[in-house]
Amino acid sequence: MTLHIDTPLLASSAMGNKPDQTVWLKMEALQPTGSFKLRGIGYACEEYARRGAKRFISSSGGNAGLAAAYAGRQLGLPVVVVAPETTSERARELMRREQAEVIVHGASFHEANALALSMVGEHDAFIHAYDDPLLWTGHATMIDEVAHAGVIPDAVVLSVGGGGLMCGVIEGLRRNGWDKVPLFAVETDGTDSLAQSIEADERIELPRIASIATTLGSRQVSQAAFDWTRVHPMSSMVVTDQAAVAACIRFMDDHRVVVEPACGASLAVAYAGRPELSAFKNVLVIVCGGVTATVAQLQAWSRTLSPS
Repeated sequence: MTLHIDTPLLASSAMGNKPDQTVWLKMEALQPTGSFKLRGIGYACEEYARRGAKRFISSSGGNAGLAAAYAGRQLGLPVVVVAPETTSERARELMRREQAEVIVHGASFHEANALALSMVGEHDAFIHAYDDPLLWTGHATMIDEVAHAGVIPDAVVLSVGGGGLMCGVIEGLRRNGWDKVPLFAVETDGTDSLAQSIEADERIELPRIASIATTLGSRQVSQAAFDWTRVHPMSSMVVTDQAAVAACIRFMDDHRVVVEPACGASLAVAYAGRPELSAFKNVLVIVCGGVTATVAQLQAWSRTLSPS
């Protein structure tokens, strides 16, 4: 049983900064739960159920919890999601629709994660939002699909929160023989724990999340993600909330798909035609998706964040 679907790989005529460059969009926003999270979390839930788990416990700002809730319902197992206070009411409601029990606790993911861990019993499986090798193996399937489509990227643009997507994409690149394909890892200003860790040459922890892209809101990237920065070619980029929201709205107009600002961060880089991407002919952008923002919310943010 596979809980995720194969997603479209689209060439975008709206992006790219030179005539001979193609920007390819891996449309993970079209997964049943609206984000890439279902690949890894679905795979992990199936594996833990096979090992005998009777309940799933997760901590999430939205998309990971929704993926766990969906997987649990599909597998016939109960799910508890501990969500930080920054989680939108919409995200909480979506998880409840999938029959999950939602507990709101803590100012950030780290506090919610600590409570979730304390609840894990003998017959429970803990479903981490990003820091589990099973998740990375599941996420890597999106790169397998790119390879099967016959597209060979020479650069990948993706958003980074805790680093689960990044670890999965690198695993996928390497198992398809694309070890040298560089990543452009994008965060918003205020969630940039990876960028600051790279600059400091050690894994740092942000004192708080200061961005509307709350689903990028891990105050510290996983150790595995940080370790990859030392062995895989990678560039870190940071964009503003305003740029991320503007990219979401533009993407909605261009491709008729709603995504949240966490995804808008990487789209902002693709739309901007950054000079760092000009040397590449086939740029793969992971449209990671996200369901915690509505059209109305994106429009409200756009008005709030626009210069007066």
